[in-house]
Amino acid sequence: MSSPSTDQARVPVTRRLMFWVALLYFSEGLPLGIFYDLFPVHMRQAGVGPAEIGLLSLLGLAWTVKFLWAPLIDAWRGHRLWIAGANVGMAVALATLALSPQALGQGATWPWVLLAAFTFLSATNDIATDGYTIELLSKGQYGVANGLRIGFYRVGMLAAGALLVVAGWSGTPGQPNWGAAYGMGAMLMLLNAMVILTAPPQPARVARVEGASAREWAAVRAQPMWLVALGLMLAGLLWPVLGPVGKAFELAWVQAISGTWWFKGAVPVGLMFAGAILMVRAARGPQAHVMSEGPVFGAWVDLLARPGMLAVLVFILTFKLGDAAMGFMVKPFWVDAGFTPAQIGLVSVNVGLGLSILGGLVGGTYVDRVGIFKGLWVLGLWQALSNLGYALAAWYVPPTEAGMQVSVHYQAVVYAASGLESFTGGLGTGAFLAFLMGITSKARATTEYAILSSIFAFSRAVAGWAGGLGVEQMGYASFFFLTFWLSFPAYLLLPAVRRMLSRDETR
Repeated sequence: MSSPSTDQARVPVTRRLMFWVALLYFSEGLPLGIFYDLFPVHMRQAGVGPAEIGLLSLLGLAWTVKFLWAPLIDAWRGHRLWIAGANVGMAVALATLALSPQALGQGATWPWVLLAAFTFLSATNDIATDGYTIELLSKGQYGVANGLRIGFYRVGMLAAGALLVVAGWSGTPGQPNWGAAYGMGAMLMLLNAMVILTAPPQPARVARVEGASAREWAAVRAQPMWLVALGLMLAGLLWPVLGPVGKAFELAWVQAISGTWWFKGAVPVGLMFAGAILMVRAARGPQAHVMSEGPVFGAWVDLLARPGMLAVLVFILTFKLGDAAMGFMVKPFWVDAGFTPAQIGLVSVNVGLGLSILGGLVGGTYVDRVGIFKGLWVLGLWQALSNLGYALAAWYVPPTEAGMQVSVHYQAVVYAASGLESFTGGLGTGAFLAFLMGITSKARATTEYAILSSIFAFSRAVAGWAGGLGVEQMGYASFFFLTFWLSFPAYLLLPAVRRMLSRDETR
């Protein structure tokens, strides 16, 4: 039993850790917001065509395939240095753009190289931040920590939106001052880097087995199924690139098939599952014990050799399927319902931010009290309720032409649906992130979490595409109602989730 003095000492330590969680995930959300908000608006304002702007999505694949270089960060350790270094690198990229912002609209090659470096450094920042956080926190702190993660990640993204305001206020009508926006962004990145260097030291870890890397690559050469499996998974992750590439380079045959359901959905999902099945077989093969000690494939072996892991991977793909499928169609629904950009920004973004932070904190506290398993299925049900709220709103609120005033009672219904979605989305996300952290081994936290989060990002992208098709075929109300039921197939896999969590608690 702990003494009162020990309990009192723990309080400030926990508070300090939560401060660092908030700062780290602000630092993680800011670059993503710059990429999705600042870069596209500046490029379009500078006269860059939509097709070229669409190529930005190719650079964004760095966040999807970040598990490829996660083992390097895991092996070399020093996560605070990786995070600070990535922030300094992104600051240099933004400062360079601040000195010559007009280059983005002049067809030069070097700005694209800077943007590619920016996304690579941002993904590196994500890898190191996630691994550092998991190693720093105890399992009983995951719930509240994830509430803060959700909230301050979104604060970071909104801070990128504030840079657009800086560009407008410091410029002239029709001529935003993009140099000021990029300069302010660079200063924020540098400040993040300086403060993060003072974060608590990373916990010590057992040294790697000597010669494990050489034995690992010898085993890969003897069992090429590993490379085939990894190749199939990468092909599935990178498949969405073909559509924008075909459009950008006017490849007629790619454009002809890129809109079909099998091209956008069945092929990438099939490639991913084929790769996963092969990798599970390899992870349980005769050379798996050699691979488990290696720095590159060791995390894959550790994950996939666990009993029931395939079911858990399917759970990761499907737990937020309904939420993700609806999420991409919420903003188009607001527009078609007649809401102005100012109304969408005020309620859906600003008010939604506060509610999602509150939902994340409430959900995190609940998970810490009742455990990850109960938190998943209880908060998952609340998360699904938001889909019903939007289904009701879409059924009740008629489409309104742009420029027409939306009736007050219609506004109230949509605002209520938005508030419910923001709050319950925070609840479900807090529990889900606690689950991902809970099944991640601290010995390989950086690489394992990068793998799991990449799989989740893939399912989110496919669900977003399916949302567009669903609304076109069914309309908003019917599709939103369908997404409510898409939340429940994952519940069939909860027994496998319980076994995985119980196994990890006894390790």
